[in-house]
Amino acid sequence: MAEAGTFHDAFIDELRDTYDAEKQLTKALPKMAKAASNAKLRAAFETHLQETQGQIARLEQVFESLDEKVRGKHCDGIAGIIEEGKSVMEEDFDETTMDACLIAAGQRAEHYEMAAYGTLVAWAKAMGHDEAAGLLEEILEEEKAADEKLTDLAEGGINESAASAAHPEGEDVEEGDDDDKTKKAAKGVKRAPAKTKGARR
Repeated sequence: MAEAGTFHDAFIDELRDTYDAEKQLTKALPKMAKAASNAKLRAAFETHLQETQGQIARLEQVFESLDEKVRGKHCDGIAGIIEEGKSVMEEDFDETTMDACLIAAGQRAEHYEMAAYGTLVAWAKAMGHDEAAGLLEEILEEEKAADEKLTDLAEGGINESAASAAHPEGEDVEEGDDDDKTKKAAKGVKRAPAKTKGARR
C-alpha cells in the first residue's frame, strides 16, 4: 500500500500548479494586451506580463529554498479561464465593450491567483517555511495590486463608455411608448380572469 501524502506534499503540488499557471499567463497576457484598444489597459497588461515573469523567478527561488526540483504541473483552472478569455476575444464587440470584457477576463485570472497564493502563504507559514512564505506574500501583493488596477480602469471610464455605446441618449424609447405599453399590459392583466361560462350553473 502506497504511503499517504503529507501536508508538505500537498503544498509542493499546489506550488507546481501555480508555477504552471504563471507560465500559461505569460503566453496569454500579450494577446490580451494586443486586443485592448484603451492605451492604459494595454499598458496594464504589459506591465503585469513583466511582473509575471518576475513572479516565475520568485517561485523558482521558493522551490530552491525547499530543496525541491523546479517543475510545473498543468493547471487546469487557469487553462479554463484563459480559454474563456480567448473566446471573448473572438467575439465581434465594439472597442470599449471588448476592453470591458478583457478587464473581466483579467480579473478572473487575478482572483484565481489570489486564492492560490493566499493558500500557499498560509500553508508555508503553518509549516515554518519563512523564506518561501515571504516570497509568496510578495507575489500575492502584486496580484492584489494588478486586480485593483483593473478595477480602477473599469470604474475610471471603460465601463461607462461601453454602457454609453450600448445605450446612447438619443435612442431612448419615444415618450409615451413605454407608458402605453405598460397601460395595455396592465389592462390585459385586469382582463385575464375572464368570465367562466357556466360557472354559475
